[in-house]
Amino acid sequence: MDEALLDVLVEHHNKGDHAQNGWKPHVYTHAIRHVKDKCNKDITKDNISGRMRTLDHHYEVVSKILSQSGFGWDWTNNRLSMDSDDVWAKYVEACKEIKSYKTKVIKHWESICIVYSKDYANGEGTKTGAEIAAEPLEEPIEVSLEVVPKRQRTGDAILCMLGDMKKDLVDAFKTTEPIPLPKVTTPAEILDALGLIPDLAEQDMLRCYGKLVLNDRLFQALKELPITMRKTWLLMLP
Repeated sequence: MDEALLDVLVEHHNKGDHAQNGWKPHVYTHAIRHVKDKCNKDITKDNISGRMRTLDHHYEVVSKILSQSGFGWDWTNNRLSMDSDDVWAKYVEACKEIKSYKTKVIKHWESICIVYSKDYANGEGTKTGAEIAAEPLEEPIEVSLEVVPKRQRTGDAILCMLGDMKKDLVDAFKTTEPIPLPKVTTPAEILDALGLIPDLAEQDMLRCYGKLVLNDRLFQALKELPITMRKTWLLMLP
């Protein structure tokens, strides 16, 4: 099962589907289907998460060992190699909980490195087993197939944030003060203004009235003109 699972994880890791907050949902779907096709075994997302935690722990322990002088990886037997038992004894002296890793077989190590590390161990900054003996490892992770609490998806988080923004916006617009309405010119005001224009014939007055009553901006423009120019301007309107 590990080989089929890691085939999918490596493929999607290379596609950029492995983010800091975990794998994208379609990766689990692909893994479940691939394991079923290759191994005829039904698994769930929780099974995958539990197995990935185990592989992650293997990588954490083994990669730290490989970063020390005197250790290597036996690609034929899929296990640690060491210069001597004394090297291992000095290293494990302060880390007795990892004693089983001396002979532990971990298959598909290359795929595990691709999935769980940006770089392979390259030996830079290495220290001897004796030098690292005093450095405690992190506590091993207990693997369980119990349902892992689901973290909030990014889409859900955005919806929650938008809901809070909407509430804040509604609260901001709430007020006890009445909102003033825009002033609208009354027909009476328009007739009064037209009546002040000298020599404006009744027919022309009615035609202009019909235009001004529908367009308050025209009426405001009329009021800005000198009284002697208003008749000429009105008669030029289309």
